[in-house]
Amino acid sequence: MHKGFILLNSDLGAEEYIVDELKQMQNIKNAYLTFGAYDVIAEIQTGNQEEFEKTIAVIRKLSRVVSTMTLNVIVPE
Repeated sequence: MHKGFILLNSDLGAEEYIVDELKQMQNIKNAYLTFGAYDVIAEIQTGNQEEFEKTIAVIRKLSRVVSTMTLNVIVPE
């Protein structure tokens, strides 16, 4: 299992649209609106690193996403 978070900045007023889009994606466990440096945070959980990277690539291409920061979680084995 691979887990991480993606922090997103969006166009003004697009935050709820992006959260709705994220919640429809298979590998997104949670997505939230936030106040502060980022507009949205999403929790990603995939079977492996390759799947994780593909999910990030899809998210980065979403309409009205301006920038992202990805945080990989280290899960002890």
